[in-house]
Amino acid sequence: MTKTGKVILTCALTGAIHTPSMSAHLPVTPDQIIEEGVRAAEAGAAILHVHARNPKTGQPDQSVEGFQRILPELSRRSRAVINITTGGSPFMTVAERVEPARRFRPELASLNMGSFNFGLFPMLERYRDFTHQWERRHLESSRNLVFRNTFAEIEEVLSLCAPGGTRFEFECYDVGHLYNLKHFVDRSLVRPPFFIQSVFGLLGGIGAHYEDVATMRRTAERLFGDDYVWSVLGAGAAQMRVGAMAAAMGGNIRVGLEDSLWAGPGKLASSSAEQVRLARSILAGLGLELATPDEARAMLKLKGTGDVGF
Repeated sequence: MTKTGKVILTCALTGAIHTPSMSAHLPVTPDQIIEEGVRAAEAGAAILHVHARNPKTGQPDQSVEGFQRILPELSRRSRAVINITTGGSPFMTVAERVEPARRFRPELASLNMGSFNFGLFPMLERYRDFTHQWERRHLESSRNLVFRNTFAEIEEVLSLCAPGGTRFEFECYDVGHLYNLKHFVDRSLVRPPFFIQSVFGLLGGIGAHYEDVATMRRTAERLFGDDYVWSVLGAGAAQMRVGAMAAAMGGNIRVGLEDSLWAGPGKLASSSAEQVRLARSILAGLGLELATPDEARAMLKLKGTGDVGF
């Protein structure tokens, strides 16, 4: 693992997992998402991971127009690295998912490294009343859903985005996804440093036990040596616990309302910025410093803001 000396804190602002009825604090409109990003960056996030939503219904929106309403203003008001999703939603085609990143040529884009079951339906046990018709269907239909990220689709995203100078946050939901990344490394389709985001605690992927976190780190270390930068996200209640584990192992952290709506047992987070501050306090207790956006750019060898398309 690349020894960075400081911790890169990523904040995922809204995502495509949670629905508006779950929390009044989940940003939905472009203005809400922009404000959420600005506040998270002010709190210490070096990277902002961006999804768009339909401003009326809150449904995930992977249209170029949806991102156009967010990116220029967010970039104008923050120095943070903007990371555009190519994951979008598991209900979208790869052509839909990749188009914003292809069009806007960000410094960084997420890239899922394998197919997997994507089980959101257990949330129906907690949430029963929904404002919009799509919300219940979104959760229930995940019982029979495979989030497709085939080798051909991954290669398509690489071929469409890499020529614009975009580098990738490789999202790995299980150990096999690390081996999938190694396949593309061996074919010289990606270049170091590899920014690996290990995802813990989503049904269908690896769990959030300490041994799961340690296994992902050991495997990445064996496969990539000094050529990777490791970050983690814990889903739901595992968010801060997994972040603390990884930080103690030399890793970086992702937080935000995409990954968890909570700021403690039974306490909804009022914003992603609140979670950034919680993570920052954990890091301070471990004697660790946050990387600035420009320090994160240097660590990840990003192209900078001069050649993005927004």
